Amino acid sequence: MDLPASRVPVRLQRLGLLVFVVVIVVSVVLSLTEHWRRSTFAFGIAMMWLAVLRVYCDSGVLGVLAVRSRRFDAGYSATLGAIMIFLAVSVDALGS
Repeated sequence: MDLPASRVPVRLQRLGLLVFVVVIVVSVVLSLTEHWRRSTFAFGIAMMWLAVLRVYCDSGVLGVLAVRSRRFDAGYSATLGAIMIFLAVSVDALGS
């Protein structure tokens, strides 16, 4: 299926992708330093941002992050992000 090109400039699309990668790296660092709730929250935010990117960015810019249709990818990423954020805020901190 041929999708129309995004109206968002490619430079801005790549900047959005860079923001996604930076938040994922922050999530990994938080996980390695045993701040798992913050890491889970950051991962959820990154997945929600990926859903936005998938809707507004070209598949060529997203590369391997564009797996299926835009609607499926955005819905899956948003759902996973919402679940991760819910888990991060609903679990008791237990002093952490």
